[in-house]
Amino acid sequence: MLALGKTIVALMAAYKAVKSGYQAVIMAPTAILATQHLETFNQILQDTGIQCELLVSGISKKKKEAILERLQKGEIDILIGTHAVLENNVIFSKLGLVVTDEQHRFGVRQRSMIAEKGNNPDVLVMTATPIPRTLALILYGDLDISIIDELPPNRKKIETYAVRKDMEARVNNFIAKNIDEGRQCYIVCPLVEENEEINAKSVMELVEVYKNQVFTNYQVEYLHGKMRPKEKDEIMEHFKNGEIDILISTTVIEVGVNVPNSNIMVIENAERFGLAQLHQLRGRVGRGEYQSYCILKYQGNSHVIQERMKVISSTNDGFVISEKDLELRGSGEFFGTKQHGIPEFKIANLFEDIETLKQIQAIALEIIAQDPLLEKPENKEFKLLVEKNFHGRIEI
Repeated sequence: MLALGKTIVALMAAYKAVKSGYQAVIMAPTAILATQHLETFNQILQDTGIQCELLVSGISKKKKEAILERLQKGEIDILIGTHAVLENNVIFSKLGLVVTDEQHRFGVRQRSMIAEKGNNPDVLVMTATPIPRTLALILYGDLDISIIDELPPNRKKIETYAVRKDMEARVNNFIAKNIDEGRQCYIVCPLVEENEEINAKSVMELVEVYKNQVFTNYQVEYLHGKMRPKEKDEIMEHFKNGEIDILISTTVIEVGVNVPNSNIMVIENAERFGLAQLHQLRGRVGRGEYQSYCILKYQGNSHVIQERMKVISSTNDGFVISEKDLELRGSGEFFGTKQHGIPEFKIANLFEDIETLKQIQAIALEIIAQDPLLEKPENKEFKLLVEKNFHGRIEI
């Protein structure tokens, strides 16, 4: 198993932390992704004597107690897990590095909770989805930002096509042809179940049609966020092992296991997804030696829809895509940034006013350095604004 991109960055950082006398923790959003990280770490670090362990909610009580005891004694060097690592009884001997993978799947408070388990540990947050530099400046202005903007060697460019409903039969024939050649396919829907008020494809509706009418000769399964975690992990494991030909899912698979054999991503009602999310979903394929394809099925003729389909079809550059997404959708909607407590701007435009934003950030950092709790008389107005917009909290 070869570690590429951000995974190898996390591994090297963890290795350095351990060799410097500290422990490291890697937090991933799903058990299957955490397990994949453990396999990668164990394989690469097998001759180093470094002890890696997995902590997820599904393990037995007895095994969990043993892990927690070894962790507190310092016998575990690298702990890899899901939200389970946030629990109060997870105590480290000497935590020096905190890595959060797919950072947008965790809240700001969750990321700070894990960091609080150490004495001012180094923090590394990672995402495969490019964030516009303008937004990155706000969300991670207190961090140094590094960008990996090259594909791993031998990766082929993913061919992307935006198509209308009348191309459905042709798309289905294309899927069947690739499966017959030994490949696998993802199909993503915006809904779990049919909704009379929303004209969009649902997972359960599509599974019924594809299993019983369109792809009767193939193994078709489904996945969505309402399923139990163990059930979701089992389905993904079957897909990873090649036991499922077509996986129909919601966006729950945008962060998932590496399946190099899967080379087709079909996205139903693509107009209902943001460009950054479409790019993230597209990244589920193109991970192996085979030519991969992303097919965007869309409805609607508005200028914005046409523009978005044109952008995602014409480039694989995530930064171009994310900047366009920010321009078209606005900062409040991009990437769920409302959850971060960023107030909507009344006059400023995040996309156009980046230089002003940089100047403001520099001034803000200077004020915080001199008066962290905004107690000086000259900062009284700032304090009132912070309390108003961030629910009375001033956190350092």
